[in-house]
Amino acid sequence: MPKAGPVALDGYEQIAAELSEDVGAQRVKMMGMPSLKHDGKMFLGVWGDDMVFKLAGESHAQAIALDGARLFDPSGQGRPMKAWVAIPPRHKSEWAALAKQAFEARNAA
Repeated sequence: MPKAGPVALDGYEQIAAELSEDVGAQRVKMMGMPSLKHDGKMFLGVWGDDMVFKLAGESHAQAIALDGARLFDPSGQGRPMKAWVAIPPRHKSEWAALAKQAFEARNAA
């Protein structure tokens, strides 16, 4: 597992503070990465320099269309998690909105 980068960790901390207060999201470590979950379902994590989100529908399609975005493949062996999208730090301005969409979609897919 890649070490969480400083930009991604900073973004995570800001998003975690907001969502823990607003909707009761919990900070956890899942799959070896800093993550957020709600009602036992993980919807966001930090993987290296990227933020990863579990998305569905139009949110997923828009996220995967961002330059440099890709399906999240934590094993690195060509077995991506279809609902999960890794978003690079060049799109950090999108992370907070994607986190809210991932929270809303946490029961989908």
